[in-house]
Amino acid sequence: MSDHRRLGRELELFDTDPLIGAGLPYWLPAGAAVRHALEEYVREVERRAGYRHVYSPVLGKRELYEISGHWDHYSDDMYPPMDLGGEQVVLRPSLCPHHALIYRSRAHSYRELPLRLAELGGMYRSELSGVLGGLTRVRAIQLNDAHIFCTLDQVAGETLGALELIRSAYEALGIRPARYRLSLPGDGGKYVADPAMWRRAGAMLTEVLDGAGVDYEAAEGEAAFYGPKIDVQVADGLGREATLSTVQVDFHQPGRFDLSYVGPDGARHRPVMVHRAVVGSVERAVAHLIEVHDGAFPPWLAPVQLVALPISAAEVPRAEALVRRCVEAGLRAELAGPEHGTLGTRIRGHRLVPYQAVIGPKEAAGDDMALRLRDGRRLPAMPAAEAVSRIGALVGGHRVDLWDAVVPA
Repeated sequence: MSDHRRLGRELELFDTDPLIGAGLPYWLPAGAAVRHALEEYVREVERRAGYRHVYSPVLGKRELYEISGHWDHYSDDMYPPMDLGGEQVVLRPSLCPHHALIYRSRAHSYRELPLRLAELGGMYRSELSGVLGGLTRVRAIQLNDAHIFCTLDQVAGETLGALELIRSAYEALGIRPARYRLSLPGDGGKYVADPAMWRRAGAMLTEVLDGAGVDYEAAEGEAAFYGPKIDVQVADGLGREATLSTVQVDFHQPGRFDLSYVGPDGARHRPVMVHRAVVGSVERAVAHLIEVHDGAFPPWLAPVQLVALPISAAEVPRAEALVRRCVEAGLRAELAGPEHGTLGTRIRGHRLVPYQAVIGPKEAAGDDMALRLRDGRRLPAMPAAEAVSRIGALVGGHRVDLWDAVVPA
């Protein structure tokens, strides 16, 4: 594996500036394209799974985090409050309090549950400068977060559903978990003091993991302050682990915010809150993808998916027409003309682009296209419309492979 901090800068995916500050990287156009593709994928996967997307502010009154428990149990990782109009507001360290308020803003019946609220939202953690690094540990985080409000007997099914979304996403991203971890509370005042709640939630997650046949390891001291969680761990080239995806069961915050739904008996009941992140933070996910793929992203994630390479100036108009066709088909394509060097130089300079279309006099005279794949394969000439359509299908299907197996090399 490559170090994403070095490769990410070499490929012009992201960078930092001391005037912005440590742990606050900015995304360059190529990195923004990767991030956008990842976010679009996650939103669509969630939509198909029955999630409803919301937006919520990145600020909240201090009182909000006092109610949620963050102020008592998590304030060391939060930015200090800001005085604003006689009130104190805080950059949020988590999205769950906002989603709890969104749920509470309307009355709910058991018939509506499970209610799945999702958001790709910003949150902020006051990390010490010594632990910051590239995209892996940052102070401004874009989190693929969701909160499922459900009945007690729906918890297992929703947890299993979240694990299946994670498994499917990892397949599309071409990554593998290092291990699954059941994160439990440890000693100290970091955790909500409610032993019965911890036993109940921990037993639920254990039952789900055992029933699903997932190998896991229990780890004390790694739980969220309000409940246990399943952490999906990934590892870098040096074997250092980080948590990418999580599923958490929370009985604490529904009580703190007095959340309820009307049951079939007409009485008020307390929902359970299942927190889950399919790809976790966008920053950490992209950092891992850079390292796993050594910058050669799956086609659907690649910053540039096709490059048109005219052999000489005479073929430039044909190459420009191909790029326009690709862009209109929803692909990210660009032209690398002869002014950028010899054909060999341009091919090497675009070695990480999944599809290279070399256009010589023969291709310019007709409507065929001869593709070179990133892995070195050269495909037989085919109509440009067919090639663009097939690339679009592979990209739209979030495939990891470059071409259908039935296509001869």
